[in-house]
Amino acid sequence: MLDNRLGIGFASSAMSVFAPRKSVIVDMIMVQLLTVIVTLGVILITGTSTLSSDSVAYLVAGLFGSFLMLGSIYSRISQI
Repeated sequence: MLDNRLGIGFASSAMSVFAPRKSVIVDMIMVQLLTVIVTLGVILITGTSTLSSDSVAYLVAGLFGSFLMLGSIYSRISQI
């Protein structure tokens, strides 16, 4: 009997890890986008004297794209 409960507990733990709720997935995506925004911002602030104009343009485009993606996620969350 104890062995059966152990198997059920392990199965439910595995299901909760490998099948997270939608809100957890959205939170993880938002954290990743915020990390990208902070990282690109820090690179632009600290490295502008050593970066070429092409690199700065790519960083600004990535920053703009990250803001757009984050805004679309926030707008979908607010509609729910």
